[in-house]
Amino acid sequence: MDVVLEVFDAFLFDRAYATLLPAQLSHRDLRIAPNGTFTSAQNQPTAYVYQPASQYLAIEPSKYAYQSAWPRDHLYRQMLSLYIITAFFGVFVYFFFGTLSYIFIFDKTQFNHPRYLKNQMSMEIAQSLRAMPVIALCTVPAFLAEVRGWSKIYDTTAEGPGRWYDIMQFPFFFIFTDSLIYWIHRGLHHPLIYKRLHKPHHKWVVPTPFASHAFHPLDGFAQSVPYHVFPFLFPLQKFAYIALFIFVNIWTVMIHDGEYAMNSKIINGAACHTMHHLYFSFNYGQFTTVWDRIGGSYRKPNEELFRREDKLSKAEWERQSKEMQSIVERVEGKDNDRVYLHPEETKKAQ
Repeated sequence: MDVVLEVFDAFLFDRAYATLLPAQLSHRDLRIAPNGTFTSAQNQPTAYVYQPASQYLAIEPSKYAYQSAWPRDHLYRQMLSLYIITAFFGVFVYFFFGTLSYIFIFDKTQFNHPRYLKNQMSMEIAQSLRAMPVIALCTVPAFLAEVRGWSKIYDTTAEGPGRWYDIMQFPFFFIFTDSLIYWIHRGLHHPLIYKRLHKPHHKWVVPTPFASHAFHPLDGFAQSVPYHVFPFLFPLQKFAYIALFIFVNIWTVMIHDGEYAMNSKIINGAACHTMHHLYFSFNYGQFTTVWDRIGGSYRKPNEELFRREDKLSKAEWERQSKEMQSIVERVEGKDNDRVYLHPEETKKAQ
């Protein structure tokens, strides 16, 4: 994340901090110019010394990098900057890829499903926008520790385990995080935790891409913890870290897009995750079905999902709704605050 921070510093934050929190020059930092006015001795009133975050990318700082009371390596500045970046990035990725998915992938016929909620998409977006600033706040300590050099993140191949690891770090990352997320996600379904934290995300029985980040903030952060733990336990190349951080956010959108293109026994795609939203107690995995198979929670997606004429049929929707209703009553009891867009169709399906 230090590479991202350097880019934002160079193009945005240096000038902002120099303007809002200018360095206070002492008399020893001043000289009398030939015209009789005072000027700084070296245009660097702070002790900050620039060191590029990566050998592959270096942006020479402007004069503003040296003109703030909070230089680039200041603890409070890094905390604030990382919060702004994390919150902005989360919102940007959510809307950018969510909108692309909604326009080009999501099947709008899903709006006719008896379990689609009234004003659902606006509620998904509102829930996401409430959650992301808090998730960003919880995430900052991990990013800060990484920026300040406390993780195992490396820059060049020579600094890491070797060229073989530059490739193997990707499957290793997915295997590690998939296993931890499975158990965290399954734990969030425990009766003592579900209604307090995870239920807001399961409000969306027929999710749109905008449900991808519509969590209770602590729920969303809990499921992201494995991503942040990994680079403190295992080496991870800096640019791989950024690429993976972007990918997991895109993947989260993809498994909520309702397009069942992948009927895989291993990959936990949108079809598997749809089964989770419909039937609650199955398919907790994030990337694969491996841990669901080991833990006995795997449920194969209905074959109808991969046949458009059956996927969108009223008979299939009614069958889904009836089974889902019995599970909801068992999991949530009578505490059901869902208001459906098509209440008459919902009653018929019960």
